[in-house]
Amino acid sequence: MTALQILADKTKVAAVPAAPPAPGPSTAAVHAGTTHPHAYHSLIAPLVQTATYTFDNTADLCAFQDARMWGGAQGRVEYGRYGNPTVADCEARLAALERGDAALLFASGMAAVTSVLLAMLPTGAHLVIGDDCYRRTRQFCQTFLKRLGIATTVVPMGDWAALEAAIQPNTRLIVSETPTNPYLRCLDLVRLVEIARRHGVKTLIDATFATPINQRPLDFGVDLVVHSATKYLGGHNDLLAGVVVGEAGLIDSLRQALGVLGSVTDPHTAALLTRGLKTLALRVQRQNENGQAVAAYLEAHPRVRRVWYPGLASHPDHAVARSQMLGYGGVVSFEIDGGLEDTSRFVDALTIPLIAASLGGVETLVEQPALMSFYELSTEERLALGIKDNLVRLSLGIEDAADLIADLEQALAQ
Repeated sequence: MTALQILADKTKVAAVPAAPPAPGPSTAAVHAGTTHPHAYHSLIAPLVQTATYTFDNTADLCAFQDARMWGGAQGRVEYGRYGNPTVADCEARLAALERGDAALLFASGMAAVTSVLLAMLPTGAHLVIGDDCYRRTRQFCQTFLKRLGIATTVVPMGDWAALEAAIQPNTRLIVSETPTNPYLRCLDLVRLVEIARRHGVKTLIDATFATPINQRPLDFGVDLVVHSATKYLGGHNDLLAGVVVGEAGLIDSLRQALGVLGSVTDPHTAALLTRGLKTLALRVQRQNENGQAVAAYLEAHPRVRRVWYPGLASHPDHAVARSQMLGYGGVVSFEIDGGLEDTSRFVDALTIPLIAASLGGVETLVEQPALMSFYELSTEERLALGIKDNLVRLSLGIEDAADLIADLEQALAQ
């Protein structure tokens, strides 16, 4: 090596290492939000089953209180309603999956929605909600919030002119769902955020049907995303929980409100949810595949009048779904030939799907919305909401698509 080569070698600028790529969904589901080692060098985050916490002595207590006054004492609380290590581990994992700053767990999906609305909307405020949102959410807004002097305007799904016209000087929040239940309507999140920001209004999206595997609303500028963790996130129909994810300041404010409202998640539920999250990407991938295969089969069947699935070109929001979703989920809604009794006979003829409410678990579930989710409404009220007698909602699990299609075939034949 010449002297010139030696000099050049010594003066080389060290290459700046490239930032590591963001982990994939399965990697994030297994590892995100947790740190090692855990207590006792446990591989799994320990289940801390306690309602209260102790202090070594009065000096320890006073040091904790002093640190808390100045924003310290992170990770330590004195009572279970204000926090739990097992719950915190699950929240960190959920925040990472949604690419949010922080997450907050609640006792159910409805508790998450109602707590956010109560915390963010003062008396005299106004919110806008889509007409295809979960009906219990709309019911809460139009009845309970009304008693508190909070007004609600319901606008048709995807009617942007109606949305802009509904926004008032006191509008604080726009609430919507995407995909919706039961028709899987998909909201253009880019357009929603543009309108909301122009008017200085916060946005809340219920993304239960999508999961963070198929869609992440925060990536599009949405302020808060909520899930019924009972569904896909838990994935095994054995827990009730809800979660809200968003910017750290918003979540911190909601956490303080949760300490007053009290709809907290217990540590055992959080441990079950963490366990379910580890297989979320695998389960959702199979449910996406099953959803697409079953939807395509049903659309081609002569005894099926219409299929609602965002992965089909015939769906009114297929283009929107393609632009913002990575998969289309495991729920397929469809209308069959016949009326209420004919549809019931079809449902009863199925052998794999179980008749049950809810969705997102490993088992395929089926329901006739006219007889389950909307049973207490009159026929006129149901039809006004678009719920027909011959509508079927199929929530696909992780069974083999060929078996599910064969079962649908024999039931439709009857």
